[in-house]
Amino acid sequence: MATELTALGRDAEKVGRSPKPEGGVRFFDFLSGRGFFSFLVVPRHCRVCVCTITWYG
Repeated sequence: MATELTALGRDAEKVGRSPKPEGGVRFFDFLSGRGFFSFLVVPRHCRVCVCTITWYG
């Protein structure tokens, strides 16, 4: 998934959900809400950093 987000480039800022409209830590749900991962998009450095992956069993 990190590779997919990196391929999006600047558009990765609009993927998932966030308390802010753009920027900051974003959250992306997967497997029908049974988990999510948080990631940070840093456009000026052209990076996407996956911070945590949370899985509900």
